[in-house]
Amino acid sequence: MTSETDWLPARTFAGPTGSVRWDRLGPADGPPVVLLHGTPFSSYVWRGVARALARDHQVFVWDMPGYGHSEKTAGQDVSLAAQARVLTELLAHWGLDEPLVAAHDIGGAVALRAHLLHGARYRALALVDPVALAPWGSPFFRLVREHADVLAQLPPALHAALVRAYISSTGGPGPHPEVLDRLVEPWLDASGQAAFYRQIAQADQRHTDEIQDRYGEIGIPVLVCWGEEDNWIPVAKGRELAALVPGARLETFAGAGHLVQEDAPAELVAALHSFLTHIP
Repeated sequence: MTSETDWLPARTFAGPTGSVRWDRLGPADGPPVVLLHGTPFSSYVWRGVARALARDHQVFVWDMPGYGHSEKTAGQDVSLAAQARVLTELLAHWGLDEPLVAAHDIGGAVALRAHLLHGARYRALALVDPVALAPWGSPFFRLVREHADVLAQLPPALHAALVRAYISSTGGPGPHPEVLDRLVEPWLDASGQAAFYRQIAQADQRHTDEIQDRYGEIGIPVLVCWGEEDNWIPVAKGRELAALVPGARLETFAGAGHLVQEDAPAELVAALHSFLTHIP
């Protein structure tokens, strides 16, 4: 993975819900950092941050089953509950006892479930515009979830237009057109189109309801990052989440939407690097 256009996790893990594409960057003896993406994205959204952190960290990236370059199959379980189990198994596969973790969007819910329900241990946790508090799901997201079976049958051109419009609605300046093409691409073939609606159909708020009352139990350093112009999850949720987690610090990014990695990459790298390198 050396350039903007060839980001492709090269390694494979046989997970319980399908094969997972993953990769590792940086020095083998560096402090380990695991990056989790959200929906409808992949590890590609972390490419710049991963390469920056890899200067002095060992960085692990992965595409969740049903996303990016990982396996997409009919009937696949891509729920938040399933992804948390996959993460727990991946940490064991990588031999990581207490990595640093940074998680975006639904990746936040996945990281929180793995920690609170499956005993995954982290040295510290950074949450970037995470799905963590009820209610969640934009009006568009809820509409698609209610009609996923119908929308999965859209003609390919209409499906592509829908996905582009959805990803373009994140707020802030939004992704560059070439980046937008890369974000949309995994959802355009037949398996990708089915997978796009499958992951939305399986998005269930009960998977965060099950852990929301336990955020006060989190005893590790937590940084909450939020784009101030996030159109999908308002920054007020960031303030609410930071208040629920003991000792959590909130850092907001002016002019950035939901995709802080694209809208304010330098600022996000600086915040994460400062946080991750000053853990007691």
